[in-house]
Amino acid sequence: MRTEKEMFDLILGVANSDERIRAVYMNGSRANPNVKKDIFQDYDIVYVVTETESFISDENFTSIFGEPIIYQEPDKLDKMRGLEVDIKSSYTYLMQFTDGNRIDLHIQTVEVLIKEYGTDKLTVPLLDKDNCLPQIPASSDEDYLVKKPTYGEYFSCCNNFWWVAPYCAKGLWRKEILFTIEVMNSYVRQGVLTMLYWYAGSQTDFKVSIGKANKYLKEYIDLDVWNRLMSTFNMGDYESSWNALITTCELFAEIAPKVGNIFEFEYNYAEAKRSYEFINHIKELPETATEIY
Repeated sequence: MRTEKEMFDLILGVANSDERIRAVYMNGSRANPNVKKDIFQDYDIVYVVTETESFISDENFTSIFGEPIIYQEPDKLDKMRGLEVDIKSSYTYLMQFTDGNRIDLHIQTVEVLIKEYGTDKLTVPLLDKDNCLPQIPASSDEDYLVKKPTYGEYFSCCNNFWWVAPYCAKGLWRKEILFTIEVMNSYVRQGVLTMLYWYAGSQTDFKVSIGKANKYLKEYIDLDVWNRLMSTFNMGDYESSWNALITTCELFAEIAPKVGNIFEFEYNYAEAKRSYEFINHIKELPETATEIY
């Protein structure tokens, strides 16, 4: 596997030798001083270019970076799907190489640079041939730290959880397990994760990032809560799906009031009780039922 130095030498070497490339900067985890380095970190690189067309038309352009296992051109795929894309302004290559390294390379014109540079606070300048990169503060994960909820956000999360959770119960009674799994994954469990996200922030003075898709959440919650949360992903049959739904409801009913107390937000216990009882009522309904009540 090529070392970090070898990869940066390659990335900057290509840029220095190509007159079309006028500047280089980096985003992503390698621009984050608070992220622990590991072997799977990508190189999220932006080349600021005079134009994009000659790069896109040259099918061999990316070969200089290494032998790929697989690569993707998101803009090309969007265009193939009939979506509108402005490839004259920017274009992206995602490249996974056989030595394990990966480069996500975005090329953009100076005009796009002016609009976008520094909007992501995880930005590190690497090369500037024309002094076109504006001065920006040192790279920071400030935008990715857990944010305090407003009362509106808290109220909405609680109300939405107890409104949608019965959908899963109805899906299970109807023997529509794929529907139930989709609703659980997309909405119901997300309510618990949101509460845990806010709780983790409150316990760390809102100075930490939980990471993309809550990947660091385990570090900030009790092991028992973590294990119960993990059990909700076991939905391979109807019995385990019912258990997952009930556990998810119990977790929310435990964590949401705690979060409410921390921020002095009122939790609607009556609403939660009625919804939870409705879910359990559906669970006990016989398959031959012709009325709900």
